[in-house]
Amino acid sequence: MKPPKIPISVLVLIHDGAGRVLLIDRADHPGFWQSVTGSLDAIDEQPRSAAERELWEETGLRADASAWEDWNFSQVYEIYPHWRHRYPEGVTHNTEHVFAVEVPVGAVPTLSPREHIRWAWLDWPEAAERCFSHTNVEAVRQLAGRRGWGHPSRNAGRDTSHPASQSPITPA
Repeated sequence: MKPPKIPISVLVLIHDGAGRVLLIDRADHPGFWQSVTGSLDAIDEQPRSAAERELWEETGLRADASAWEDWNFSQVYEIYPHWRHRYPEGVTHNTEHVFAVEVPVGAVPTLSPREHIRWAWLDWPEAAERCFSHTNVEAVRQLAGRRGWGHPSRNAGRDTSHPASQSPITPA
């Protein structure tokens, strides 16, 4: 049996620097699109280390230190009731640390089919609309503001989602 999750997590906004955001679709709740997320593995794990680890585990992507942006911002949210069984008894809230990372245009993730079933590069307004979590929606909007993305790219409205099986990179 897995140990309970630590109620401290990371949200990693993956973008291409040109106004497009990578989202992944949860295997356990199809249609729940999100950015990379994950809890700390140990109470002494630093959020930045967790963000780098989660990026690799969930997408097979890595990024140089210069590609990362630690927003030095965290938000507390209520854990959805159907996921509370993963946490210690009585835990109802999680603290989420927000990071952004720029990857090359057209980067192709390798998904773990156990966790995610599809991925899509979307213009930031569509990505914000598709995210199921209100904290993820707000973070995508903040990313657009921080990056000065006033207008979507020329691929606006084109859904570029792909099943996990179309990923050419070998899983980790």
